[in-house]
Amino acid sequence: MKLKYFFTLFFTLLLVYVNAQSENKAILFSVDGAPVYTSEFIRVYNKNLDLVQDESQKDVDEYLKLFTSYKLKLKEAKALGLHKKPTYLRELSNYKKQLAKSFITDSKVTDALVEEAYDRLSYDVKANHILIKISENASPEDTLVAYNNIMKLRDRALSEGFEKVRKEVHNGQTIYGEELGYFTGFKMVYKFETAAFNTDIGAVSLPFRTRFGYHIVNVLDKRKSRGERTVAHIMVMNKEKDSLAEKPEDRIQDINKKLSQGEDFKYLAKQFSDDKNSAPKGGMLPPISSGQLNVPEFETVTFGLENIGDVSEPFKTNFGWHIVKLYGKKPIPEFKAMEPELVEKVKRDDRSKLIDQALVDKLKKRYNVGNELPGMDYFVSVFNNDYFKRTWKLPEDFKADQPLIKIGKKQFSYRDFGDYLQKTQRTATQKGAYESIISKKYESFLKENLIKYQEDHLEEENEEFAYIVSEYRDGLLLFELMETTIWNAAKTDSIGIQEYYSNHKNNYILPERIDAVVASSTKQKTLKKVSKLLDEGMDLDQIKSLVNSNDEIEVIFTSDVMDTKHQALPEKFDFKKGISKIYKHNNAYVLVQVKDILPETQKTLEEAKGTVISDYQTYKEANWIKELGAKYKIVINQEVLENVKSQLKKQ
Repeated sequence: MKLKYFFTLFFTLLLVYVNAQSENKAILFSVDGAPVYTSEFIRVYNKNLDLVQDESQKDVDEYLKLFTSYKLKLKEAKALGLHKKPTYLRELSNYKKQLAKSFITDSKVTDALVEEAYDRLSYDVKANHILIKISENASPEDTLVAYNNIMKLRDRALSEGFEKVRKEVHNGQTIYGEELGYFTGFKMVYKFETAAFNTDIGAVSLPFRTRFGYHIVNVLDKRKSRGERTVAHIMVMNKEKDSLAEKPEDRIQDINKKLSQGEDFKYLAKQFSDDKNSAPKGGMLPPISSGQLNVPEFETVTFGLENIGDVSEPFKTNFGWHIVKLYGKKPIPEFKAMEPELVEKVKRDDRSKLIDQALVDKLKKRYNVGNELPGMDYFVSVFNNDYFKRTWKLPEDFKADQPLIKIGKKQFSYRDFGDYLQKTQRTATQKGAYESIISKKYESFLKENLIKYQEDHLEEENEEFAYIVSEYRDGLLLFELMETTIWNAAKTDSIGIQEYYSNHKNNYILPERIDAVVASSTKQKTLKKVSKLLDEGMDLDQIKSLVNSNDEIEVIFTSDVMDTKHQALPEKFDFKKGISKIYKHNNAYVLVQVKDILPETQKTLEEAKGTVISDYQTYKEANWIKELGAKYKIVINQEVLENVKSQLKKQ
């Protein structure tokens, strides 16, 4: 009896699975007879759901309109033959090769190296080293001499002291004894980094070799990474058109005095900082990591602040003058946050050689390829010393058609490896046993072709890769179409642009503005005095000298042409000539002297040209889509669409 229910359940589940598969393979709509399946629509809809700005686009019907427009454009692009353009094909090929690098790898080895890299980035190591330089291609005899010499220096360092020996032996030519300071992961070649991180504090490592020669390293200290700092800043830049003609260093000192008087940092930043991105947020900047900025002065000051709430003295960078306040200290980001960046770094580093070897081993197993070169004896027999002179040629009776190895469905012959040997003799090769040279060349030949074969067949082997390539292929094609049909055409259509501007002038208006001076202070009493002095016609420099002193800054002036959204103006400020009442604004008080009111004015075509061209392009595109809809018939399967809506609703 139980068996009966088991089979009933099994076939029910199977039927549900088959129905789901059928739904995904159902045709949602067709463009000029070409089918578009529900699987593609659902995948793209789900992928882009969190990216759309307009809430209406999350509605399935609205999104379907966008998707059908997209398919109409692709249909037109192929009808115009844009998918056959050499530039398009070259761009697509380059992208596929670049993308394949992230798919063609050994994930286990990569993951281990990424985790190791994160562990090392969590610390800084302070070390000194001694290096005996030796060429990578040095003879065994010279290599042994260098190794024996570095061992002798290590013995001396252990008995006499590392620093004494380091300073004595450094000559800057064949032997280097250097202070390296603090460094972390990725700052040294991988072998050096590994030796430094694996050596205890105060110890001297065993000799190890890098491409520079033989080293010993003395580790002096290890410390936790300095992590991240969250700071806000007030910045004052040079302003060529500043009517006050005030030096930035004087202005920053005035702001600093207001800080020392107890005024709030964030409100001063909102009123006076010239960094328009951070000023509205009270000067707050995104978290900063050590080594992240190309402004060493800023980084030094930032990491020099010890306690939350500490404020720096004014300092100068290439961007202007700054005051920085520390709001947060945090260790290095969590592993998950750094993982994508670390993966890319590992692949560009010396570590990549370990990843490459793991990949080759995996591909050999996948395609059933052995390690040994078939026909080694034959290749040795046709080899000679001309190879080291770069004049070696394959003999006339070379067995070109003899099968060599098979990778997947591709058969390689002796000719393929023979040509590779001949081609790569241009690379400097040190003399040695023929078998050894041919074996190394075969390893390179095999690695190159294993990776290329997987790359060429990656769309067949990896569904995710196939999806990404498909999206890029269509996106690139769409870009080609839009550039030739809409964007470039709209830019050069001067008559159409002029006509569009004339018909939509109300969209291009310069709002009402004022030419004004804003006085800001934490004291109403001070602004009452400033109001009186302004009314008497006293200039700003005189007012500042009367109201402010060397020890205390009572008022700061901002002079500019301002619209209603200007940071210095209070909300809903009434544009009226003369001296305003005193307003409460940004935890301070402000007084506004309106010198002139600049009325709302119509922008000329030249003044609004960039916006007009953009709007004209949108207008042209909307009309063009209507034309494409008439040219290529779209038929939507309403029953399938309702099923799609139900399926998406359940997610």
